[in-house]
Amino acid sequence: MLTRRHFLATSAAFATQLFGSPKESAKPSADLEKLGAVALREAKKYKATYADVRIVRLRDQRIALRLSPERGTGKTLAVPNVSEDSSFGFGVRVIVDGAWGFASSPVVTPEEIAAITKEAVIIARANASIQSRPIQLAPVAAYHDRWVTPHDKDPFDVPVAEKLELLQRVTGQVKKNPKVFSGAASLSFRSEDKYFASTEGSSIQQYILQIYGNVDANAVDRKNNISRTRSYVPTQASAGWEYVPEMNLEENAQRVREEVVEHLTAPPVTPGKKDLLLMPNHLMLTIHESVAHPTELDRALGYEANYAGTSYITPDKIGTRIASEHCTFVGDRTALRGLGTCGYDDDGVKTSSFTIIDKGIFRNYQTTREQAHLVGDKQSHGCCQADSWATVPFQRMPNVSLRPGPDDTTLESLIAGIDDGVLIDGRGSYSIDQQRYNIQFGGDAFWEIKGGKKGNMISRVSYQGRTPDFWKACDGTAGPAYWRQYGTTGDAKGEPTQINSISHGCSPTRFRQINVILTD
Repeated sequence: MLTRRHFLATSAAFATQLFGSPKESAKPSADLEKLGAVALREAKKYKATYADVRIVRLRDQRIALRLSPERGTGKTLAVPNVSEDSSFGFGVRVIVDGAWGFASSPVVTPEEIAAITKEAVIIARANASIQSRPIQLAPVAAYHDRWVTPHDKDPFDVPVAEKLELLQRVTGQVKKNPKVFSGAASLSFRSEDKYFASTEGSSIQQYILQIYGNVDANAVDRKNNISRTRSYVPTQASAGWEYVPEMNLEENAQRVREEVVEHLTAPPVTPGKKDLLLMPNHLMLTIHESVAHPTELDRALGYEANYAGTSYITPDKIGTRIASEHCTFVGDRTALRGLGTCGYDDDGVKTSSFTIIDKGIFRNYQTTREQAHLVGDKQSHGCCQADSWATVPFQRMPNVSLRPGPDDTTLESLIAGIDDGVLIDGRGSYSIDQQRYNIQFGGDAFWEIKGGKKGNMISRVSYQGRTPDFWKACDGTAGPAYWRQYGTTGDAKGEPTQINSISHGCSPTRFRQINVILTD
């Protein structure tokens, strides 16, 4: 039976009480520290050589509005959708006899924390009986800190009515052309209150905010039985409500309306070898799938083979060329407004920036404390994360970005260097094999480039290639003024599956003689 005390321990009110101290405080909540100390004390009692506890509150809110015609009447229907979810609980990890144990609960009381810690110890001892070698953790400093996503106004403090009013104006802009069948827009907000304490001496509280948005248009040519779409997805960001005006949703709704109608009459691409100019809101997905995932160490070592595959970038590739000299990639959990940005990872490691590929030469994998020694590293790169209090922290990618080119390299100069090519904007369908070796990517919109000039919109474009050949074909990327971050919010990994949100930054980038195909 659920007692009143257990109800209060899982309630939003209790979570607010625990995490509700002033965000400007530089120290973790004393109430959280008392709860965390219970787990650490119990773990030591049971002879754990390491233990950590995470107490987490998650909140998700999605506001959406769709305008579409009512069947049979021609009237336009406005269909709003508002959803909000939250969860609150804790998880405990221990190392006993050289093996991990983990357990979690949604009931946040000292008694429950003590019981769950004992359960984690029992699981660790069971795991130790079948583990071939003991867990080895890279050293980490002890931190006593509080980190908050930089923001002026918490989006959860803004009334839903104000958010819906904005979306009404946006979708209204999309539907102004009668050829636009439907228009939709949405805003999503996510917050993570998180407390971490470990037997290494750390006590860390964080408050992480994320904002996403999009505008979609669908146009229909009934006479020719053609339907086309166009989307605007602004940079997803770790930020406050003050970022929403920067998304320019209304202004871009007008552009999307015009371009989706143009897309209806856009001729199909002529397939063949062509130069490509890939915009940041498109190239981010190619970076995600063909650079960020293959440089996850657990994938390279085969630990993800059963679910998400392996990697062609095996450890023997360290120090070898896998891309052109124009390609320097960094892993960065400190990037301003990046979705993967935070102060500390779920190992208690202070986040940082590190080089993955240096001018085409592969240098470093993404690692956690547990993985670092496997490739001879003395420190973790701070890539440990769980998607909730109920899940086990493991290696997840940071923000992975392509460094911009020289200041004097512009979008126009890249276009001017293309005789026969395609400019690709936005995300589309894609396919990639288990080793991240063979790729195919579409996009959201395409323009022909002829004789160094951007021409009219074309359609039905995809490109194919082998990953190392594709990145070796890169011969230029625009300068810092053009660099943008775009995020992906549904990155799945692990069994049971966990979901991650990260950003990938780049400038418009040119690739030579890539195989372009005609596709639906």
